[in-house]
Amino acid sequence: MKKVSILAAVAMATGLASCTAQAPKATLKTDVDSLSYAIGISQTQGLKDFLAQRMDTAYIAEFLKGVNDAANKTSKKDEAYVLGLQIGSQMAGPQAIKGMNHQLFADDSTMTVNKGDILAGVFAGVLNKDMKMRPEEAQVLIQKMMESIKGKAAEKKYADNKAAGEKFLAENKTKEGVKTTASGLQYKVITEGKGEIPNDTCKVKVNYRGKLIDGTEFESTYERKEPFVTNVGGVIKGWTEALKMMPVGSKWELYIPQELAYGSRDMGQIKPFSTLIFEIELLDIEK
Repeated sequence: MKKVSILAAVAMATGLASCTAQAPKATLKTDVDSLSYAIGISQTQGLKDFLAQRMDTAYIAEFLKGVNDAANKTSKKDEAYVLGLQIGSQMAGPQAIKGMNHQLFADDSTMTVNKGDILAGVFAGVLNKDMKMRPEEAQVLIQKMMESIKGKAAEKKYADNKAAGEKFLAENKTKEGVKTTASGLQYKVITEGKGEIPNDTCKVKVNYRGKLIDGTEFESTYERKEPFVTNVGGVIKGWTEALKMMPVGSKWELYIPQELAYGSRDMGQIKPFSTLIFEIELLDIEK
């Protein structure tokens, strides 16, 4: 065992010596030399910590070789190659893949994007050849897939929250005074107003109080002492539907299924797939 350790130490020392031998030597003969050296030193502040996060520091010699090679490649061909290395790392390198996987799949370690297909897309796009889709179509697909993937992940994570809301609505619809619309929205009239009924294009002034089904209040204009002004079509679906049935002066209590509220979106206190309860008082239609 000792022989192996000694041989390994010799090999390591030889490797380090080789690396050191290739390192540029500081001259510092003039003020500009000293300035240049200072620039190099200053750019290493925090670099070791950064490298420790991005690579195996056992290969620091390879990193320095890459730095030296990149700095000394001056032909247009060499510059193109170095730029390709940089952009390739940013687009499909290990850290890039790790970042994409986290953004898309969060904690699901069984899922990963396909590096080969990413590179195939890059080549096709740069060469403008054999493109399976246009860039604008790619953006739409990415957005749709991200929403779908995140929605499925949230549905799995918050399945209990969704089930609790469904149970609440099933029990609530049987209570006295509660009405249910075709969309599944439930409401109870507390005060029936006698004013005008707004449409999609109207701007309305309301007071409201929002609660979760466990009674937790998450927002209230009564607390702020300032009514809320909004376009009828610019709020969650459950609100829009209710407002278009409410005469000015009405006060209703709404029981909004998650699909008519925020669905799979996480809104802080309002977790994905939350059924919501709102007390809404329609004060006026603003002209």
